[in-house]
Amino acid sequence: MLRYADLPREFNIAAHFLDRNDEARTALITGSGPVTYGELKTLANRAGNLLSRLGVRRGDRVLLALADGVESVAIWYGAQKIGAVTAEVYTYLQPKDYRYFAGYAEPAIVVADTRTLGPLRAAGVTGLLVVGARPEDLREGEHHFETLIAEQPGTLDPAPTGPDDVAMWRFTTGSTGAPKACVLAARSAPLAFDWFARGVLDLRPDDVVLPVPKLFFGYANNMTALFTFGAGAKGIVFAERSTADTMFRLIAEHRPTILVNVPTMMSAMVAHPEAAAQDLSSIRVCISAGEALPLELHRKWLATFGVEVIDGIGSSEMFHGYVCNRPGKVRMGSLGQVVPGYDVRVVDAHGEPVPDGEVGRLQITGETAALGYWQAPEKSAEVFVAEHTVRSGDLFTRDAEGYYYYKGRADDMLRVGGRWVAPAEVENCLRAHPLVVECAVVGYEEQGLTLPRAFVVAGGELTAAQVKEFVRSRLAPHKCPRDVVFVQELPETASGKLNRLALRCR
Repeated sequence: MLRYADLPREFNIAAHFLDRNDEARTALITGSGPVTYGELKTLANRAGNLLSRLGVRRGDRVLLALADGVESVAIWYGAQKIGAVTAEVYTYLQPKDYRYFAGYAEPAIVVADTRTLGPLRAAGVTGLLVVGARPEDLREGEHHFETLIAEQPGTLDPAPTGPDDVAMWRFTTGSTGAPKACVLAARSAPLAFDWFARGVLDLRPDDVVLPVPKLFFGYANNMTALFTFGAGAKGIVFAERSTADTMFRLIAEHRPTILVNVPTMMSAMVAHPEAAAQDLSSIRVCISAGEALPLELHRKWLATFGVEVIDGIGSSEMFHGYVCNRPGKVRMGSLGQVVPGYDVRVVDAHGEPVPDGEVGRLQITGETAALGYWQAPEKSAEVFVAEHTVRSGDLFTRDAEGYYYYKGRADDMLRVGGRWVAPAEVENCLRAHPLVVECAVVGYEEQGLTLPRAFVVAGGELTAAQVKEFVRSRLAPHKCPRDVVFVQELPETASGKLNRLALRCR
C-alpha cells in the first residue's frame, strides 16, 4: 500500500496521471467520439501554455465554470501541469453565486463557457477565458479559447511541484451554509487512487467509467478523469444534465463497467417507466456516495437491475471515500468497512472511542486530509482536530465486524419531546411504504416546540393520515411526523444531495 513517505519529493499530478499513459489508448469517450491519451495530453499542454501566457503562475488559483467535456478535463490538467491550483464550480448557478465564488477564491483567471458566460458577466467577473463562444460575441478583455489555444505549443514540461504543494480546492456542498474550500495538497490524489481505486474497486485498464454527478463534484472528477487515468482506463464525459433517460442512453451506447451514482439518481432510474427494459449487464459495479443509500432503495435497485451496489462515504475534507463496501462483500444497510490507508473511529464529544453499537461522530485519520478550510481558522480547528484527522458531523455506529452504519447528521437531529429523533430513521421507514417514491424529514417550530415534518413524493393516492399511521405502526410515537407535505420533487444541492436547508425554509 502506498504511503506519503513513498512519494517522490518532486510530484506533479498531470505528469503522474496523464503523461505516463500509452498515447494511443482511449482516455475519454464523448458524444463526438473517442479522445486518446496522446490527444488529451497535447491539448492539456496547450492549455497550460495558454494559462501561463494569460499570467497564471504557480500557486495561482484557476476557477473552472465549465460543462463537462474534453476541454474542461484538458484545462484542469493544464493548470495542474503549470503548478496552479484548480477549483471547480457548478454551471447552473445564479450571478450572486458566481460573485461569491469569484470573490472568495480570488482566482488569477476564471474559465467560462457559453452557459456560464452570461451569469459570470452579470456577477461582474472580468478577464474571462471563454470556451465554445464565437469570437465576435466576446467583450473587450475576454479571451477566446479556441483562437488562443491554436497558437500554443503542444509540449510542456511539468512544474517541479511536490506532494505537499497545494494543488486543488474542493468546495463543500453548502447545503447548510455558504460553501467553503477544502485546501488539498497534491499527495491526496495518488494516495486516494491507491487506497480506493486500487484497494476497493480494483480499477483496471479495461474499465469504462460513467459518472452521474458532473465533474465539478470531486467524487465524480476523481472517478472519471483522475483515478481512471491512473489505471489507464476510460472515462465518459457529457455536457448535458444527468437524467435517468440520459443514463440509460449512455449505458446502452458505451457499455460502461463502473457506474458512479448517487441515491437520488438511483431512485429516478428505478422509478422510470421503462426501467425493467434496460440492460445494465455491462456494469460490474455501481458505486453510491454523496449520501447514505436507503435500504429500501437498495433493494428496489437490485430487484430492478440486478447490479451490485457498493455504498460508501467520503468527503471533500478527506478528498475521497474512507469507508466503503467491497464488491462481493456488500452488507446492505451499511456503508461498509474502512478503506485501506485510513484509521476510522466512532467517537464521543471528547474524541474518545465509543463501544461498538453506540452512536457517535465519525473521526477519520489519513494522509489525504485537506490542510484546512480557506480563511476559516475557527471552523478548521473544529473539524481538523489533529494532523491528517477530520472529525465529521456524521453520526455512525460500528458493529463487531467493522461495518459502519449511518445514523444521520449531528446538525439534523431533532429534539422532540425531550428525546432525539434521527430523520434518517424515519425516512427509511417511510420508504418501505409501497406508494412512497422519495421522502425527507426535517424539523419545524410550533409554539416553541420542535416537531418532525415529512415531505413526501408519492407514486399514487396517499393521504397524510395514511403516512402517519404507517410510521406509527413501526416506530415509537414521538418519531411520527406531525405534519406531512406532499411535493412533486425534493430540492437538491448542485451535487445531487438532498437540500435540507431549502426544506427547512419552506
